[in-house]
Amino acid sequence: MALYQHFQDGVPWYLARHYWWAYLWKRSIWFFDHQPIINAILFGHYRKLQAMTLPHVTTEPTHRVLQLTCVYGELTGKLLQRLPQGMFIVDACTAQMQLAQTRTASIGHPLHCVRLNAESLSFADNSFDQIIVFFLFHEMPHDARERSIAEIARVLRPGGSIILSEYAPLPEQHLLYRFPLTRWILGRLEPFLPDFWRHDIKVSFDESLHIHGKSIAAESRAYCFNSFYRVTSFQIK
Repeated sequence: MALYQHFQDGVPWYLARHYWWAYLWKRSIWFFDHQPIINAILFGHYRKLQAMTLPHVTTEPTHRVLQLTCVYGELTGKLLQRLPQGMFIVDACTAQMQLAQTRTASIGHPLHCVRLNAESLSFADNSFDQIIVFFLFHEMPHDARERSIAEIARVLRPGGSIILSEYAPLPEQHLLYRFPLTRWILGRLEPFLPDFWRHDIKVSFDESLHIHGKSIAAESRAYCFNSFYRVTSFQIK
């Protein structure tokens, strides 16, 4: 029995197969949830990316906000501090949700944790005003990514917004990509990143939103680390 198969309890196959060591093993959850480690994974740009993401968060007290899967570090707490009405967070891993609850318990705003696969959200159509996705899509195979985008398009209300913090498109001129060894290491640690680099996310959102009678009304993009990372905000109508 392969080691990753011990972590397949209700989680997507690709999460267990390729990322058990980062998200599912309790010892690794403790290890990775330290600011220096998180910052190193993002080549020193975690706080920068967080600072680029937070200004897009809604300030409307009646808005329903969904964070699509848990993340290590301070982001969930920073989001919750801005949302006295609380917010929802979904993840396929119970241990990750427990960590999120522990880290945010002192804030005093409700965090509604629901164990779900991002590819199949059990929320009604048009349930949320804002959906936040922080470095999730590059860890999914293409078909799973498309299904998650389709679910976001379904549960997001017209007039709502999507905040997507991720790798930017194929960074052909970036030193980390041009240097064969670092490109190989990135591909080994992040097996779905090469496909994500070439995936036109906006086209996928356009197609999925159209199915539900919605469309992108406006888009903003901001880059950092010489266009290696990007924060995108889509306003939906």
